[in-house]
Amino acid sequence: MSGGTVRLAQSSANAAGRFSETEWQARTDLAACYQLADMYGMSDLAGTHISARVPGKEGQFLLNRFGTLFDEVTASSLVKLDVEGRVIDDDPDMPVNRAAFVIHSAIHMAFPEILCVMHTHTRANNAIAMQKDGLLPLHQKAITLLDFVRRHEFEGAALDLDERDRLVRDLGPEGRILILDNHGAMTVGKNAAEAFTWMYRFETACRFQVDGLAGGRELIWPSDGMIAHTRAQGRKIFGPGGFFQPGMLEWPALLRKLERDRGTSYRT
Repeated sequence: MSGGTVRLAQSSANAAGRFSETEWQARTDLAACYQLADMYGMSDLAGTHISARVPGKEGQFLLNRFGTLFDEVTASSLVKLDVEGRVIDDDPDMPVNRAAFVIHSAIHMAFPEILCVMHTHTRANNAIAMQKDGLLPLHQKAITLLDFVRRHEFEGAALDLDERDRLVRDLGPEGRILILDNHGAMTVGKNAAEAFTWMYRFETACRFQVDGLAGGRELIWPSDGMIAHTRAQGRKIFGPGGFFQPGMLEWPALLRKLERDRGTSYRT
């Protein structure tokens, strides 16, 4: 680990040398992210997607093949697209998930420092996305995330290119978690480790809220002062330079678990 960058163990086979070392690393990172999302119950058949910017290639990003399940994704199976939606170095007639292209190209075009974008439709995050007040300051997990959470108004399936401007506006330069109203959630990060960990933390916070509200008992609401104090703690913990920046510590352990449970085929 160096300079805040988390690296996976190198695959023994770089798809017969088709890719540069940096692109292959991005591919293995992204494939691991897909597999972990599936392991932790955050996949939705072929309905959601995770992307990564191709290092050194402006305007190019990697995405899963349309129609593949998350547990099928490997480093070499990922498709490379440009910001016009064209497939690069593969079958140019390959079908592309239009909604995936709209959502991911928006972020990759606007924020060069964002290398990974993760989008999910889970039971818990949709429960929060359909609630007017969104993520509530009811527990520590939620409160420490609140300064990084933003919202985007529902516009139907993300098929229209002009929605990209509003996605970028609503995420903003400091947002890391975007609640997609009536739809799901999106997280971003400087690598797959960060994007995945933001999503895992947000998913957990959503589940806590749903369970707490379903309990039928009076809730304990923290005071305004304690909410402000805990939000400030969240900025220090998870923000730039924080001692627990998302993905920095968890990712190597997550990879070990992935390889214990599913082997190393994601790196092929």
